[in-house]
Amino acid sequence: MELTVLGCYGPYPPPGGCCSGYLLQEDNCNLLIDCGNGVLSRLQEHLDYQDLDAVIISHLHADHLSDVMIMRYGLQMAFDRGLRSEPLPLYAPADPESEFERLPYKNAYSVNSIEAGDALQVGPFTILGREGVHAVPSMALRIRTASGLLVYSGDTEYYDGLSDFASGGDLFLCEANFLEKDIENNLSNHLSSAQAAQIAANAGVKRLLLTHHHPERDPELSLAEAVKHFPGAKPAREGEKYIVSH
Repeated sequence: MELTVLGCYGPYPPPGGCCSGYLLQEDNCNLLIDCGNGVLSRLQEHLDYQDLDAVIISHLHADHLSDVMIMRYGLQMAFDRGLRSEPLPLYAPADPESEFERLPYKNAYSVNSIEAGDALQVGPFTILGREGVHAVPSMALRIRTASGLLVYSGDTEYYDGLSDFASGGDLFLCEANFLEKDIENNLSNHLSSAQAAQIAANAGVKRLLLTHHHPERDPELSLAEAVKHFPGAKPAREGEKYIVSH
């Protein structure tokens, strides 16, 4: 399984950066996880968006879904020109309902709700969801193929069970929007890099990739806190590819 990091910032990007978006590829199947600000443009550096097989949105915040609202125009134009005959499957939590109801657009998407415990099959990808702790329902995703297991935290604060959900992952793509001082100041809805690293260590994952970087903070600060608990931790970097394998 190949992971391409398209965007890795939140809740907004720095100059030249993108919000959350991750392209997974195996056996000529192309799966996009999250589609935040700037992701559609960055995606086209690697793949024609018309070649996507499905999109999964972890939660309905703009930094994870905004370019879904733009990509639909291109998909619909392809329908109008006879270049596309089927809507693109799009999966997302059903809440907030007002945001979920905005997702359908003409023939662009086949919109489906996902919730904790749901298992999806997209080509070679078997996907299991688990709800985290966030301001809106947010799904962690356990994505397995014959070649490897990737676990994505989605946006979440710490909760019991995330280590079990990530257990045995070949790569754990985990949000690390906060530093420890933010947790000490009782900020909520996100993990610190130290918490992400502790979860990774408890889960026994092979590799930890820190993501959802704060746009006004050097990711090296987060990395310095993480490596105290998981020495092999790395920051996700836009445009880089990672092989997920046993």
